[in-house]
Parts: sequence; C-alpha cells; structure tokens
Amino acid sequence: MRLTLIAAAVGMAVTLSACSDYESQVVDPNAQDQVIQLSADNPFFAPSSLQYEAPDFNAIRDEHYGPAFEAGMSQQAAEVRAIANNPEAPSFDNTIVAMERSGELLGRVQSVFFAMASSTSNEAIRELQADLAPKLTSHRDDIYLNKRLFDRVNTIYQNRDGLNRDPESKRLVEVYHERFIRAGANLTDEQMAQIRALNEEESALTTEFQRNVLQDSQDRAPVFSSAEELDGLDSATIRNAARRAEERGLTGQYVLSLVNTTRQPALAQLTNRESRRKVWEASAYRGLGRDGGIDNRPIIARLAQLRAERAAILGYDSFGHYALETQMIGTPERARDMLVDMLPAVKDQVEREASRLREKMASMGADHEIMPWDWEFYAALVRAADFDLDQSEVNQYFEYNRVLHDAVFYAMERLYGTTFQARDDIPPYHPDVEVYEVFDKDGSSLGLFYADYFAREGKRGGAWMGAFVSQSHLESTRPVVYNVMNIPKAPDGEPTLISWGNVTTMLHEMGHGVHGLFSDVRYPSLAGTAVPRDFVESPSTFHEDFAKDPQILANYAKHYQTGEPIPAALLERVMAAMSFNQGFDTLEYIAASLLDLEWHGLSAGTELQDVEAFEAAALEKYGVDLTAVPPRYKSGIFSHIFSGGYASAYYAYMWSDMLAADAFAHVMAHGGIDGEMAQHYRDTILSRGGTKEAMELYLDFRGQEPDTRHLLIRRGLLQEE
Repeated sequence: MRLTLIAAAVGMAVTLSACSDYESQVVDPNAQDQVIQLSADNPFFAPSSLQYEAPDFNAIRDEHYGPAFEAGMSQQAAEVRAIANNPEAPSFDNTIVAMERSGELLGRVQSVFFAMASSTSNEAIRELQADLAPKLTSHRDDIYLNKRLFDRVNTIYQNRDGLNRDPESKRLVEVYHERFIRAGANLTDEQMAQIRALNEEESALTTEFQRNVLQDSQDRAPVFSSAEELDGLDSATIRNAARRAEERGLTGQYVLSLVNTTRQPALAQLTNRESRRKVWEASAYRGLGRDGGIDNRPIIARLAQLRAERAAILGYDSFGHYALETQMIGTPERARDMLVDMLPAVKDQVEREASRLREKMASMGADHEIMPWDWEFYAALVRAADFDLDQSEVNQYFEYNRVLHDAVFYAMERLYGTTFQARDDIPPYHPDVEVYEVFDKDGSSLGLFYADYFAREGKRGGAWMGAFVSQSHLESTRPVVYNVMNIPKAPDGEPTLISWGNVTTMLHEMGHGVHGLFSDVRYPSLAGTAVPRDFVESPSTFHEDFAKDPQILANYAKHYQTGEPIPAALLERVMAAMSFNQGFDTLEYIAASLLDLEWHGLSAGTELQDVEAFEAAALEKYGVDLTAVPPRYKSGIFSHIFSGGYASAYYAYMWSDMLAADAFAHVMAHGGIDGEMAQHYRDTILSRGGTKEAMELYLDFRGQEPDTRHLLIRRGLLQEE
C-alpha cells in the first residue's frame, strides 16, 4: 500500500495513527463530487508514458506538486471509505488487496516530490513540504484509526490460517494488522485523539528540523578570505570553494561546503590549525543557535518528549521499546548491550591510535592536546608515514566514471549477471544525473536506475537510495530506483578523482539499489527495501567489500591518465591502511548510537531537556565523552533520528554491519564472485523484500545465525584465523 511512503515522506519513524471521530465523517463512497479531481494537464494525472512509468521530468514543474497531493489524498480517502463501508463480508481481496491498490495518484506524486525535496530542494519545495507534513499525517491517521476498517482487517487477521492463501499473502495480512495495532486502532477514542495530536505535532517538528539542518548547513558553511588559509587542500577543491563564494556574492573569498556528519573531509588536509577549528565548529554547532544561527534545541527536546508520551499511550515503557519491537534486535536493552559490549576493545584501540597521534604531534613540535579538529589531520599524517600513503596519489587510481562503470556496474555483472545501459532518451531531474536501463543475465529488462552522485546546492548531505516506482506483480510495475551521493565534482574539463571511502559508498548504495531492482514479490508493501531498519543496511554493507575483490579491483583501479593499474605495493598499503583509525570510526558511531538510545529512552512525563546538557550527560554515562572523538552526529544535526526515520535505531548500521560481514565471509568461502552463493543471496534476500521476517530471510541464505567474529575482523579489531 502506498501509505508506507507517507511515513517516510513526513520524516516519521513510526506508524502513524488517526482521527477518533471517523464515524461522523463517513460519506457515501459514490459521492464523487466530494472527491478532488486533478487537471488532465498535470503530469501526475496518469502514470507516465515513459518506460516503466519513469517520471517525465521534462514536464514536471514545482507548481504541479500541490494540486496532485490534494487530489491524491482526496481520492485515496474515498477509496478507503469505500473499503471500510463495503457491505460485503471482509475478505482478503475486498479489504487487504483493495488497500494495496489504493492511493495510486498519491503514491505517484509523493515518490517524486520527496526525492526532489532531498536532492534538488528550493524554497518553493521547502514551503510545500512544511505545508504537506501535517496534511499527510492527518491523512494517514484517518486511515489507520478508522475503527470500521480495522474491524475488517482484524477479522481477516484472526482467520488468516484459514484463508487458503500463499505465505506472501498471509504475511501481508500480518503486516497490515501490525500497522493498525501499532498506530493505536485498538485504543479508546480519547487515546486516539491524543495520539493524533502528537502525530500532527511530530510531523511539523520533524519537517522543521530537516529544513533547519539544510539551511544552517548552508548558512554556517565556513568562509575564508584567502587561499593561504586553505593550504593543504588540492587545487580543484580550492577552485570549487572560490566558485561557491562567487555564487554567494563573496568575490575573492572561499566557501567550504559542510557534509552531514560532525567530522568534515577538509579536516584531514588543512594545515592551518585555526582553519581546522573554524571548519569543525561550523559543523559541530549547527542547529544550536550559535552566533544567531538556527536553533533546533526546542525541536529536539519536544520531539523526545512527545515520542515518549505517544509510546506510553500505546503501552510501552519508552519510545525505544515501541520502535524496536518490530526490529530484528527486539529491544533497546539488546541494542545498548551490543554497543556497550564492544566499548572496551574499541576504547583500547582509540587509545593506541591517540598515542600514535601524540608521537607524531611531538615530532612536529606541537604541544597542544588532541582536539576534534586535530584528529583527522594528524591521523592522515600517521597514515601517510606508517603506510607510506599519499591520499592524493591513491585518488588518481579512482576516477569517478571508471569506478561507476568498471567497479560498481562490473561488480553487479560478475555477481549477478546484470548489465547497465545508458538511456539518454529518459529525462533526468538534474543535468548531473544519468539514467540507465538494467538488464538481467538472460537479457530481460529489470528496471531503470538513476545515478545522482555529485554534491550541489539544495541537496541534503549524505548518501541514500530511493524508488520512483516499486516492483509489484499485483500492479505489473517494474522498479525505477535512484542512488544519491555528495561527491565533490571537479571543475569543468577536469576528471573527478574520488577517495577509497567514496568507492565503497558507491557500492554500498548500489547494494540498496539492487535490493530494489531485484525485488520479485506480488505486493507493493513487501517490495524491495520494505524490511526492518536494522536489516535494510545489511545488503548495502554486504556489497561494500567487493570493492577490494582482486578481480574487481583489477578492472577499475587504474591511473586516470595512463590507464596503468594501481601498483601492487600501493594497493597493499591501501588495504593495510583500511584498519587504521577504526577505533575512532567505531567510537564516534557508538557514541551517536548510544546518544540516540538515550534520547528515546525517556519515559512519559519527563520534562523538556537542556539539549547540550543531556547530550553531555549521555556520553559521560557510557564513558564515551572523549573530547577528541565526538559522536558522529551531535544532536543539533542528527537528522537520522530527528527527521529521518532512525529514531532509536541508529544502532542498526552496526547490527547490519554484523550481518553483512558474516554474509560476505560466507560468499567468499563458497567461490566468491565466481561461485553460486551470490546468486543464492539474491534469491533468498535481495529478491524477497519483506515477504518473511528478517531473520527468516537471513537463515534461508545462511543456514544459521550470523557469526559476530566477522564484524570484528572486518573492522580490524580481531585478527582473522
């Protein structure tokens, strides 16, 4: 059902709920004059005529979104009323399948709009997004707290074993029933009204948080008056900084863009310590109201409070208990234990790394303590010294186009037999975006893939995957998916050379991509990446490690000018350096994950928190309050949990990492890219979506629960036997 898109669209981490007095709002489903109709000249009026219903971005304009949303919500509301008021006895077809088919127009517009809101945002889109958030929340609430509709779903659920349906259909019934229960469909009218009010407030706050982070990241982008202050950055980066300043009317100055995380790439290169401090503080203090900037603190405090209140109404001790009930890990206690159990080994590794950094600092005459703006700079110097590694030299072997075609696409061909062919006739949504048709090993067409990898104004930080169209045999649709990243693009006429980290991230996002492209299910609600948060990152992380497969490496790691393969000695140093700084990387992640669990471990009735004091206390509680190693995301910019759907589930990356490391080791132990185990992974996991419980899917592939040793080996914290 397209309702699954609405929660993500308004930044909600949970299933939303609905109006308590629905009965008074019931109207004749045949009263068509009460349904808003969309003008036929709106490009969302009907499915796109392009292949696989790919959006026609040549026709879509900002002014088309609002009317399409209004008509889409109105039409789906009428469809749902008809289902709820159907005089026939509830059946799988007239209730569950009917809900799956509802909301065609709404699904069509929101899949495009929210992709654009993240990747090509502008003021008009941001204003509409803020206006839509409460409306979409109310729309979903009007469905999932509809008592009459829930009674029909519940009747089917109670008799699900006698439906004589296939396992996927039975699973769909269970998914719908769970949505209604978790929304609060079995609560009293008074409780439903409370839930609805909290949902509407949350949708507004999460949207405001997201807008604030994007705006403050632009506003606080550090400005430098001279190129000398940027010493250490490569010439292309400095020219880009000058171009960004020019675009802002700051002729003769330089602007460095900020990425999502607290840590910034420039910190590893800037030789001027004051410049590093300036960059780090600009990043870390976003959303905290510093120097007149945007203040997310009231939003954060209230979001934590209202989520605790809603969880209590639904019968849970905390929002974390509510949110993780449906995840693989089950409870916040288990998530916390997993993270805390790793801390001793991780902190020991951090101290070893810090000692090595202090040695380097002393050799250079530095007599100051390691501050967060120092770590990456000296770590880069230690990496260069200990592994004889010059990052700029390494990057010359990772030219963007070669990585895309000869690493990412080639890996998918070797693993699964799929090929990618450019489709210049299908319009992209931005000139930097490329469109490809994806073909299976038998030559049949699977779907379309949009590659959007370069940073630009209006794009939120980070990397992600999404779908314009999801695969479904019920609706005879094939997947149209996209990958988005924020790779700095070289000036015109120059090659874009990327880091090893960006190479692995491109494969990571393609892992999400093939999770959508290989989907082979009947129902849209179970398609592609419709799996728990702590499982969805497993297929993506699984694909990262193929970047270092010898056969794949030999195909893409070539000098951008000469075409010569990366020298064996240099490659060996790159691989050896991969385990360096893993203590820092892991601790900053664990700190952010524990901070997330603390924010969502509050009980109902807790007063509004002082955000900075709460964060400091949370980090101190677990002994992760190291000055030099701040959490990967500080609260003011922690979009994953305050607007991105990972509330209480940021730990999921570590859990998924554990599953991915085990899966990769299993594939490599059974023939690697030349064996049949990769196809088995596709058949049991990538193609099955959410048709089974996540652990069932993993057991179908692996035959046993994951071995946690492989995670420690992957992170360089344990030697391989």
